[in-house]
Amino acid sequence: MQSTQTSARELANAIRFLAIDAVNKAKSGHPGAPMGMADIAEVLWRHHLRHNPTNPHWVNRDRFVLSNGHGSMLIYALLHLTGYELSIDDLKQFRQLHSKTPGHPEVDITPGVETTTGPLGQGLANAVGMALAEKILARRFNRSGHTIVDHRTWVFLGDGCLMEGVSHEACSLAGVWGLDKLVCFYDDNGISIDGHVAGWFRDDTAARFRAYGWHVIGPIDGHDANAVDKTTQEAKQVIGKPTLIICRTQIGWGSPNMVGTHDVHGAPLGDKETEATRAALHWPHGPFEIPDASRSAWNAQATGIALEAKWQHDFSAYAKAHPELAAEFLRVTQRELPGDWPELKQSLHALAKSITAATASRKSSQQMLDLLVAGMPELLGGSADLTGSNLTAGKTSRAWHDHQDGDANYMSYGVREFGMAAIMNGVVLHGGLVPYGGTFAVFSDYMRNGMRMSALMRQRVIYVLTHDSIGLGEDGLRAVRLRRRARGGADCYRFGSDARDGSAANTQGPGQAGARGFHAVYCAL
Repeated sequence: MQSTQTSARELANAIRFLAIDAVNKAKSGHPGAPMGMADIAEVLWRHHLRHNPTNPHWVNRDRFVLSNGHGSMLIYALLHLTGYELSIDDLKQFRQLHSKTPGHPEVDITPGVETTTGPLGQGLANAVGMALAEKILARRFNRSGHTIVDHRTWVFLGDGCLMEGVSHEACSLAGVWGLDKLVCFYDDNGISIDGHVAGWFRDDTAARFRAYGWHVIGPIDGHDANAVDKTTQEAKQVIGKPTLIICRTQIGWGSPNMVGTHDVHGAPLGDKETEATRAALHWPHGPFEIPDASRSAWNAQATGIALEAKWQHDFSAYAKAHPELAAEFLRVTQRELPGDWPELKQSLHALAKSITAATASRKSSQQMLDLLVAGMPELLGGSADLTGSNLTAGKTSRAWHDHQDGDANYMSYGVREFGMAAIMNGVVLHGGLVPYGGTFAVFSDYMRNGMRMSALMRQRVIYVLTHDSIGLGEDGLRAVRLRRRARGGADCYRFGSDARDGSAANTQGPGQAGARGFHAVYCAL
């Protein structure tokens, strides 16, 4: 690491004061997390993150997820400083209606934001899905001498993310799957809205993640740039395990009177404390002012352009050596349907017409999946431990746990409905794959928030909800109001028992989701 501790601190202070000034101007927000994590962010974004601010959608970029999304001014400051299309005026519009800087990061609103992180824990679970997608696509497309899929997923997370149960579901799977391109920085500051978390959160986090099969580093001093850099280098060398770096920090670091308190978690510092913080950190600049030397040191455009140009050169060589693979890679990453989709759709309808006996729609759906999975390699199936009942695996489905060294296209998520939904959101946000996952409709209540995020983000995640009737076998009477789930931009299809319904579930569900390129789809069978 070339920069000195002093220069690294000054660059980190640029993040701190952009966050302080934006929250003060909006009279609302969370300055504490950006102030506390600024030193970690400076190390990661200036020395390790591989990205191109001039092209936020470069396919082989590293993914960065701010799971503790209430600290949104952290990522907005980083995006602005490194050269994304996010101006100082955009920062001044923080939390204002129709701005590019909403209170929590939202995908497709702010250039460089990879996922919508409002509900705590889901960003971390999304990141597991992104790392899973990277690993599957790397196995599928990389060839000897040609590595075109090779990037990491970096996550910032806080106490709240770890308290949420979805973090257990997703991180347990990340350990099982050996997602070694996933590196998480835990902002261990001991504070949440209600105060010191020791009154309600005393987990041995290091032991918990080691039990999952993660590589755990720390605790380290999260304000020591050299320590952060050293442990980040260590994380990049780990094979076969995701990494958690536990960083001890002080929320609101630099504020003389509010540091380490819950007061700085979700409220502006105010004029008096802001001036005291400027004096304490020797920051003689006015609101939203960044010195030219700091701007120059932060700007990552030239480096990013060079990184992508090198990748494009490598991809050209790959395309010459493996033209069919290269064409398929471009198709799936550009979210295009297979060229023979019209013929595939006709085959689905023909199969449906050939089934004349009374057939459960989930069974006819499985028969359709036999064609779809073979014809759409981008489909990544799965089920929350109910494959034999949901019938979500087709003849060409290859379960991960049976094909860990091969080209798996089906995930057994275990009894983790919420984790499955959040991971599938991460898979589709990464690009290159279209996930579908099954469970009983009655269990969809466990994952409703993940389904809601699929709809709000307008992502083509497919939910196969079976056994949707007033009675579930011997399990008793119930009622499901499926339509209530079709809010926020999701398409909802409710099917009966005719085989043609099973065909519709697949051609209207996976097909339309692929053709339109957006919308979550709920198929009730």
